[in-house]
Formats: sequence, C-alpha cells, structure tokens
Amino acid sequence: MNQIRVIIFFTKDMSLVGWDRSGILKREIALYKRLGSKGYDISFITYGDNEDLNYINQLGGIKVLCNKWGLPKYLYNKYLHIIHRKHLKSCNIIKTNQMFGADIALKSAKLYDKPLINRMGYMWSDFTKQENGDFQEIINYEENIFHNSDKIVVTTQEMYQSIVSRYKGLKNKISIIPNYVNTELFKPSDNFTKEFDILFIGRITHQKNVQGLLEALKDLNIKAFIIGDGDLKKGLIEQYGNLDGRVVWQDAIPHNDLPNIMNRCLIYILPSFYEGHPKTLIEAMAAGMPVIGTDVPGIREIIENRKNGMLCGTEANDIKSAIEKLLTNQVLCKKLGQNANNYAIQHFSLEKILDMELSLYNSLLENFHN
Repeated sequence: MNQIRVIIFFTKDMSLVGWDRSGILKREIALYKRLGSKGYDISFITYGDNEDLNYINQLGGIKVLCNKWGLPKYLYNKYLHIIHRKHLKSCNIIKTNQMFGADIALKSAKLYDKPLINRMGYMWSDFTKQENGDFQEIINYEENIFHNSDKIVVTTQEMYQSIVSRYKGLKNKISIIPNYVNTELFKPSDNFTKEFDILFIGRITHQKNVQGLLEALKDLNIKAFIIGDGDLKKGLIEQYGNLDGRVVWQDAIPHNDLPNIMNRCLIYILPSFYEGHPKTLIEAMAAGMPVIGTDVPGIREIIENRKNGMLCGTEANDIKSAIEKLLTNQVLCKKLGQNANNYAIQHFSLEKILDMELSLYNSLLENFHN
C-alpha cells in the first residue's frame, strides 16, 4: 500500500511558536511523531510565519506548511487552500486539531475531494455558552462542519451526547478518542522530596476557578504551587499575593519539565467550572498523584470519586474540604494515587490512543466514497 499522507490543520491563528511558548509543543506533537514512525506522512498546516520552520528538527519528519511569505493574516486565511494546494491535492486525509478554523479545512477537503476528520477537544458551543451566553452563531457553525465532515472525533462521552442530542443524523460519524498521556514520561517517582501540598497547572482564567482555589487556601496552612498564565493572573496576584509565602506563582513551563514538578507535589487539583478532556489532569494521574477535581463536565468522566481521585463542588468551602480530607488521610492519598496511575495507563496511554487513531484512518479510507 502507498504511504498514507495526513494533513493536520492547526487551530485558527495557532502556530508552532505558539505551542512552544505555551509549553505544550512536545505534548502536542507526540502522537503525530509516533504516526510518522509507523510510516505515515504527516504535515502540519499552521498559521505561523517562517519562524515555524525553525522547529522542523524537533518534529521527527513532520512537514511544516506555514505562512513563510509573511502574507497579511486575512489573505493567508482566505487563500490557504490555494497556497498549499500541492500538498492538499496529494494527501489522503485532512484532519482538524480543534473546531475553530475547521471551515478552512472543510473548504480544502471539498475542493480537493478529500475525507475530513473534524477533531475537537472540547465543545466550542458549550464553552461559548458558559463564557458569554450567546452561542447560536457557533451552533450554526458547528452544524455545518459536522454535517460536512466524514468523521467527527470527540474526547469524551459527554461531548458525544451533547452532539447527538443537539444535531440530527450524526451518531454514526462520531468516534470517541480521548487525549493521550506519555506514560513513559509521566510516571511515579520516589526520587523527589514533596515541597508543595497542592499543585495547579493551567490557564489563569474564569473557567479554571483559580480564585475559588485561592479562597480555599486562605485558611489552610499548606503550600501551593500555581503554574500558568492568563487574563486573571495579574488581578489575582494583586488581590491574594502569595498568602504569606504559602503560594508560589510560576509562568507556563515546558511540557517535559512537568513530571519533575508533579513529583515534587503531593496533590494535584483542578477546580474548574467546566472542562473538555483536561490533559494536565490525566498527566498528574499518570504521575501517580492523588487528584481532586470539581464535579463538572469533562472532569467527572475521568474521576470516579474516592476510587481514582476525589470530586468536589466548585465553591471554595467544597474545595477546602476535599483538600483537608486528603491531607489528613495518608492511606487514602496513597490508594488514590496508585489507582489514578493504573487508570491513566489503562485508558490514556499514547500507545492505546495511537491504535485508536490508526483504526480511525483505516475505517475512513475503506469507506470514503463507498
């Protein structure tokens, strides 16, 4: 069989430089590097300029198709399907990384008669509804993309249910492929002293409810490590400071540094109001950390309360109570950490997700135009 060529459309306006600055480059490319090692020809269509070409040596053979001419953004976006036509014409599969910008991938798939996989790590319409309430335009956008995609990939059962209840005739198009974790990188280690009681990693935004965590920490005499950037960070630091030296703030760090950070902390917490399929949560579980998450979509599908983690409410008192329960029960802490590690390996290992991805490609190509 001839080599299968897959083109991945980045989220609109995203670049390899953006992935790198967010500390997620190595995490995001891991699956596609593994596909390349299996003989697949992988290309990334990005929205970055020629700086993205500087990453070629880190990509293990993945090709980079970017705005190397420095065209104005609106022109590049409008004519991307023409600019990269040589590669788009010769590929076998087009796949999106997220919903935002999927219309550009769809235009390319239709023009060159290629099967389209619309992959999404979260429901854009649901997130928009949570953030500003006005989501009808996004629903119309999603419906068009869904009905014109050959396959739809979501990361959770809740996302699957949201789609089939809102949009008709899509059930047979949808595959559930969770996010993956590199269990060779994220694994338990006894070689570190626990310097912090609590660890949070993520964007400092309303969604992540970091303020609720800080309110919970005010009356707890414990140390917390908060890693990330976001539009609320400056205001929260001004309001709470470092809680008398008990909270350490850190900007986003490279993905490969996270395992060592996790092994220096006792408990991982994700106090969000809503989630997609949170990658740092499953990475913390793979690292053998006991985890606390709020009982909200995206988290409760991963955490089974008091089995492989703890669920709590989003209010500060609920978060505080969950932290206290774990910190005062070492036996439970140990059990939840071990169970979390086993669960992550069983459900989210890179090899398991790779097999699911390969099955998706094979099924798509067998049935395209049949």
